[in-house]
Parts: sequence; structure tokens; C-alpha cells
Amino acid sequence: MRNWRRCATSASAAAAVIAALQIGAIPASGQGDAYKAPRTADGKPNLNGIWQALNTANWDLQTHAARGGPVALGAVGAAPAGVGVVEGEEIPYLPEAAAKKKENFANRLSADPEIKCYLPGVPRATYMPYPFQIVQTPKHIMVAYEFAGAARTIFMDKAPPSPTDTWMGHSVGRFEGDTLVVDVTSFTDQTWLDRAGNFHSDALHVVERYTPRSPDALTYTATIEDPKVFSRPWTISMPLYRRLEKNAQVLEFKCVEFAEELMYGHLRKQTGR
Repeated sequence: MRNWRRCATSASAAAAVIAALQIGAIPASGQGDAYKAPRTADGKPNLNGIWQALNTANWDLQTHAARGGPVALGAVGAAPAGVGVVEGEEIPYLPEAAAKKKENFANRLSADPEIKCYLPGVPRATYMPYPFQIVQTPKHIMVAYEFAGAARTIFMDKAPPSPTDTWMGHSVGRFEGDTLVVDVTSFTDQTWLDRAGNFHSDALHVVERYTPRSPDALTYTATIEDPKVFSRPWTISMPLYRRLEKNAQVLEFKCVEFAEELMYGHLRKQTGR
């Protein structure tokens, strides 16, 4: 019986390898033909729509195994395993910042700004497990996110100077061919990059790229630079998928009221008995 099981397992593995090789040998339909995105009235690539990342980057940007959460939440509070989205896998922390990241991870169940319903920041807003909507005009692109009602304006024409540092930063965009390139600066240091404690300072500079790869998918990359935290710039990359439901829409998830007890419950006046 054991020999039979070993043979069956070996045969299954061999069949999987052969199938993978066959798939790799067959060119995909249209492969080699660069996808040309539809155009808006002003001739720019049309990125309008509701999009969502389908990965585990919000739990951890790097490759990670599944891990448990609060015991009281059981499997619901656990983090799913996932393949990393960091190019080269390494996040190049400076030594002191690496220690801070470990501290963040140890305290993540109470310290993560997501738990407190802070605005998620860039690039994290893009790969949270919620949809977001791109609304495109010649002079501005609006991005509306479901989490915490976050939104930002990407200035495509004459960008005013940033009035102050904010959670979502100051976004200035341009098109390079079919790719929307967005330069984002003027951040606070009040957001994290994921639930694993990866973080940044107020010196964060992000360059995003949105490239249409098919009618219903974009390739998203974000290059992250922060000389106070990282020794060099580094990049994340992932696909974004169009929500295709006939009634797809970005709904409200205004989570402030869900965080009030966590943040302010200790201030409740205690009445004597």
C-alpha cells in the first residue's frame, strides 16, 4: 500500500511538471502583441473603473507563512500565507529602522494605524482588501478608496504646491506612453506599509506606475524611497483587477466608530458603586 501511494504521488508530480512545461511551450493568444488601452476623449489611456488587488500584501509585503492572531478570534484573526510583492524580496532597512520594524511587528495588534482607522497612505491604500475607483479627467484623476473613505487627487496639469504633509501625500501625475506615473510626496509618518510593521518616515517619496495590461487588469508598481528608514529605493509590483460585477461600486467603510472603543475607551468616566 505504501509503495502504491509513493508511485501515485510520483506519477502525479511528474504529470504536473509535464503539464507546466506544456503550458510554457504554448504561446498565449496575442502574446507578443503589446496591449493598447482604450482612450478617453483627450486621447489618454482610459483607466476609469473600480479596481482591486488580490494578494496578501496588506498583511505582509514579503513572502510569509500563515500566522495566528488573537486567540479569541480563532481562525478569523489569522493572517493568510502569501507570496511577496517586493522585487528582490528584501526591504533595505537601515539598522535602527530594522529594530523599529521588529518592534512594530511585536506590537502590531494594537499599534497598526489600520486598526485605529487612520487613512491608509500610499501605496498601502492600493493593496488593502477593499476596492477603489479611478475617475479620470484631463486635468485631474480622482482615486476614491473604500477604507476609511480615503481619497486623493492626482494633479495632471498645473499642480499647486503641497499645503502641508498628510496621510495620503501630494500626488502629481503624467503619462509616459500608456503608463500613468504618479509622484507622491509630503507625507506624515503616521501610516504603515502593511500589518507586519513595515513603516516609513515623513521623508517618504513614492513613484507609482499604473500600466494597462489587458481590458480588465493593470500592472501596478511603486518605488519607495525614504533616506531616514531605508538604505536605498526599493520597489513593489502587483496586478490590479477590474471589478466586473454589473453593479460594482465602492461602498462606505467609515471605520472611525469601530475604533473609538480601542482608542478612547480608557477615558470613559468610571462611576462609583
